[in-house]
Amino acid sequence: MILPIVGYGAPILKRKAKDIPKDYENLDKLIKNMWETMYNANGIGLAAPQIGKSIRLFIADPTPFLDDDELTEEEKNTIKRAKKVYINPTILEEEGEEWGFSEGCLSIPGINEDIFRPEKIKIEYFDEDFNKHTEEFDGLAARVIQHEYDHIEGILFTDKISSLKKRLIKNKLKNITKGKVKVDYRMRFSDVKKPH
Repeated sequence: MILPIVGYGAPILKRKAKDIPKDYENLDKLIKNMWETMYNANGIGLAAPQIGKSIRLFIADPTPFLDDDELTEEEKNTIKRAKKVYINPTILEEEGEEWGFSEGCLSIPGINEDIFRPEKIKIEYFDEDFNKHTEEFDGLAARVIQHEYDHIEGILFTDKISSLKKRLIKNKLKNITKGKVKVDYRMRFSDVKKPH
């Protein structure tokens, strides 16, 4: 089932999400719906707060980047490895040089900004069967994971831009809050009142 994506301005997007217990009700159905919702919106990642659930869960599929001819085989393999479900994740380490890349977000449609992030991460997470993993990612795969991880920490990519750039996009952000934006996927612009 395709779920509406929560738009910029909803307090749930600024709230730190809670861990999921192993017996979380209908988790497999929720994950299936998240994949369907993300692909319907042509996204490469989706976090639970973006569908109105304040829980530590996100999915990532950076494989559309595989079309880039300049990627090495190793980079391609890392991107393929990153396509999965991340439950109760913790980024243990971020290292390497910070590099800029134009990021967007399904909750903030029509806005893209260069965001600087460390090139490598080490992350601990559970998969959908609650098996624990610790993995390292770099490059574009790390970036997608860092962006989605920020969502469950209550951080948006617009929080990482300069105050000047924020002023330049202020009206666009205000319009998203009011639902005055054209998108080809379902969105919800009103506040999600209580945490799930």
